Amino acid sequence: MRQTGFFHHIGTFLLLAATVLLIMTDISAPVVNGISMLRVNLNNRGTTSDRDPSLTFGTFGYCVRDTTASGQDFCSRSHVGYDPVAIVEQNVDDVDFSDVAQDSSKGLTRVMILHPIATGLAFISFLLALGAGVVGSFLASLGSLLTFIVTLVALICDFVSFAIVKNEVNNNDNGARAVWGAASWTLLASAICSLLATIIVFFTCCSARFHRRREARVVKDVPDGYGTPVRRRRWW
Repeated sequence: MRQTGFFHHIGTFLLLAATVLLIMTDISAPVVNGISMLRVNLNNRGTTSDRDPSLTFGTFGYCVRDTTASGQDFCSRSHVGYDPVAIVEQNVDDVDFSDVAQDSSKGLTRVMILHPIATGLAFISFLLALGAGVVGSFLASLGSLLTFIVTLVALICDFVSFAIVKNEVNNNDNGARAVWGAASWTLLASAICSLLATIIVFFTCCSARFHRRREARVVKDVPDGYGTPVRRRRWW
């Protein structure tokens, strides 16, 4: 695949980047307190200027940060699916979610199990792309496409789920403010990387196959005996 090696390496790098970005999403709260899909700043707690109380929602749970007198954080255990609306209602004043909104937000958090699945698919696609062969590139492009689809589904569900919480918090004059966290943007970036990797790796696969066929056709069209040295007869 020497004709398209440079572009193939770009596609391989994008798959590695997608894997790393998805890992960052996977280790969001409660694994790493400061990395979140959605962050709710609790400025209505009446704390001093050196305190920064907040709620951080991640892939497998949430953290309540800097709300106690000691400044310690409380994080849930890691599990699939949780109720972000209930956590917000416990810590934010004057919010009123409907039952439909609460059930929708809670149900969509279960879809976040797709985050580690997409991570595994991206890593497998990266390993396949390292082979740099036609078959490996084709399988890598299929894996990258599947990674993009899974990531896109997770991305849509995550934004819908947390948008319910974000809009309700920000639409009330309660002093709290909800913003998208870094893990949401790494998930979006990983979807873009996997899509670009799919296009590039598939292009290099098709291009390499085209070059192979052209080289085989050139060899086949060479006349018999062309370029073959003539054996000289001895005088005796």
